[in-house]
Amino acid sequence: MTPALSPSRASDFMQCPLLYRFRVVDRLPEPPSAAAARGTLVHAALERVFDLPAPERTAEATIALLPGEWARLVQEEPELASLLSGAEPAEVDATAVDNLPDETAWFAEAAGFVRTWFTLEDPTRLEPAERELYVEAEVDGLVMRGYVDRLDVAPDGRLRVVDYKTGRSPSELWEGKALFQMKFYALVLWRTRGVIPTLLQLVYLRDGQILRYAPDEHELVATERKIKALWRAIETAADTGDWRPRRSKLCSWCHHKPICPAWGGTPPPLPVDAETRALDPRATGRAEPADDADE
Repeated sequence: MTPALSPSRASDFMQCPLLYRFRVVDRLPEPPSAAAARGTLVHAALERVFDLPAPERTAEATIALLPGEWARLVQEEPELASLLSGAEPAEVDATAVDNLPDETAWFAEAAGFVRTWFTLEDPTRLEPAERELYVEAEVDGLVMRGYVDRLDVAPDGRLRVVDYKTGRSPSELWEGKALFQMKFYALVLWRTRGVIPTLLQLVYLRDGQILRYAPDEHELVATERKIKALWRAIETAADTGDWRPRRSKLCSWCHHKPICPAWGGTPPPLPVDAETRALDPRATGRAEPADDADE
């Protein structure tokens, strides 16, 4: 078994070691979120629009992809169907969300995110080298892995890593957390391609902001050290069975709060193979989230 870590699972542990345990070791189910599902839907449409010839990549054409992409997502994950009433989405006007029924408003907000993207980037002038790119690199026995929303490669070989977020852009206080995911991807690309990405770009579709960052070698080496230290902490928790909760404002959104000892709850007993599960998140059967925690 080769240990593996993704930005999502790393963020879980940094936020709260017990959350990592609940998701990776106990594999506790979490109800699907309408907001997260909408984020996944928008990601899918922004990926698929590049299948169209450049002149046809319009906001209307991208919005038209939403119903089909939603049907595909529901086919892959039938539990998503419970999030909506099941009626076919009609043509929607993103400016009229407040006056629409819930399901139509849900699709309208997805359409609104698409329209916002077109104010920030022009897909008719873009030809991504990769979309939904799986990246993986092994460093000192640890596999670092994840999915990059979009990778742009310039004629001179420069790399731009792009990630879409359907939440709001972070304040300066939270920028570091948002950029950790991108530095993680930059590190993996550097280790696999030998090129440090020139630009990391987070595109926030709720408020129409773009966070850009130019990493350097020193920062990526520091990120690698941080990931290694984080993994050592996970190994220690797995070895001792000590997955301590960390209270924060984010507890209000945690599905597992009722069984968290920090809030008077009692976690389930650890599985007999807890240590193995903790060190190989790939075996959990859980789909990696879209890293849209800001939803």
